[in-house]
Amino acid sequence: MILIVIGIIVIIVGFAIAKAEPQIRIHSKTVKIVGVAILIIGGLISSLVQIEPGQVGVQKLFGKVSSSTLESGLNFINPLVQVVPFDIRTQNYTMSGKHDEGDVSGDDAIRVLTADGLEVVVDLTVLYRVISNEAPRILKEIGTDYKNTIVRPICRTKIRDNAVYYDAVALYSTKRDEFQAKIFNTIEKDFKDRGLLLEQLLVRNITLPESVRTTIESKINAEQDAQKMTFVLQKERQEAERKRVEAQGIADYQKILSTGLSDKQLQYEMIKAIATSPNAKLIIMDTKKSMPIILNPDK
Repeated sequence: MILIVIGIIVIIVGFAIAKAEPQIRIHSKTVKIVGVAILIIGGLISSLVQIEPGQVGVQKLFGKVSSSTLESGLNFINPLVQVVPFDIRTQNYTMSGKHDEGDVSGDDAIRVLTADGLEVVVDLTVLYRVISNEAPRILKEIGTDYKNTIVRPICRTKIRDNAVYYDAVALYSTKRDEFQAKIFNTIEKDFKDRGLLLEQLLVRNITLPESVRTTIESKINAEQDAQKMTFVLQKERQEAERKRVEAQGIADYQKILSTGLSDKQLQYEMIKAIATSPNAKLIIMDTKKSMPIILNPDK
């Protein structure tokens, strides 16, 4: 475009020189030829535009936006047209409470009120991209700063709108996936209406109030203590059952000995033990006491 302007200026200068003094007038033709050459070169250069990979170009001429887009590579266009590039690759927008993580410096986390009236802090990352054939409409209706015009306010608003249906503890634990899916569906619809495609929504962190965190930690500690006590009681019951079985076994054994052995059987067992001994023994039976008298002839 600059060369075209320069070429036009040089041509005008050439016509101006043609009306000057004869000594200068002779250069008029040369100046005109140079101006035309510059104009042609500028027109050729301005007619070629390169679109980078992952981008599309939207043509704008005197405020009027073309409905077609230019694909990546070299494209021939009207030299007077201005091309506005749009990135159609996946982009992310992060709102975080940490100062060096979010797109906005400082604490940019989303503070929401839950159903039980508590304030919960949510860190969020949004993955999205521009729909290629919607780029001209985005330029006309929104402009190139769609990140701050559409992405940021819609995400923050929809998270606040949906968080009021959940308690703080449920949002932190059991209902987290449900909450994430719900806000994804609502944001996806609004993005699509504006020419953007929501690819993924990540609830990175949910921070509860200090009082709630203390209550949850106390509850967890109490549950752990209860589980420990249950284990100890179960172990004691098992030990008591083992001792009961052992005592019952001893009692049964003693009962068998006291009721099941007769005097004759005891005599038989004693004689059998003596008979199998390697030492010679003299056995005299005492019929009155029904017990044998053992004599050792060696002594």
